[in-house]
Amino acid sequence: MELDDGVFGLLVNESVVWYAINNELANKRLGTACTKGRGEIHGSNAKPYKQKGGGRARRGDKKSPLLRGGGTVFGPKPRDYSYSMPKKAKRLALKSILSLKAQSETLKIVEDFSVASGKTKDLVEILKNFSPEQRTVIILKDDDPLIKRAGRNIPRLSFLSYNRLQAHDLFYARQVVALEGAVKNLNAFYGPQGEAK
Repeated sequence: MELDDGVFGLLVNESVVWYAINNELANKRLGTACTKGRGEIHGSNAKPYKQKGGGRARRGDKKSPLLRGGGTVFGPKPRDYSYSMPKKAKRLALKSILSLKAQSETLKIVEDFSVASGKTKDLVEILKNFSPEQRTVIILKDDDPLIKRAGRNIPRLSFLSYNRLQAHDLFYARQVVALEGAVKNLNAFYGPQGEAK
């Protein structure tokens, strides 16, 4: 197979790879953490004791953050952590990771295959020839539901389509297995022709 140097032979840009991985992790955050402030705590608004003469600190109510059961100061509220990243930066990050995998010899290119039965045991038989039992990503040439169904129960195995790569999954994979058809599509999609689109 001929690998496009503009996709698999780049100088790795570590900063943009870090940026892309953090962007994906931030976009997955639920942001549902919530705490109650002193104005939201259930309790009396009455002054617990008089202002002066008791020798104690001044208390406006029992919901003060200083008291047990009181409100939280500057606690988290539901928020959206997601943000968008420039398209060119995202593409550069993915090309950098593909180049890193190619240069570190953790990228394997295999003939196109499929699992017509959709059964896990058939896929395991295929994988044991070229993929050891470690974190592996298989890059597909298209969205193949049968091979994805077969690999659902295999731990440490994930599938990515050539046009929907994930920086986090690719970067942390110990082994990246790309189908021949997927490599051709990657050359076209991330190469000069794809840049022009």
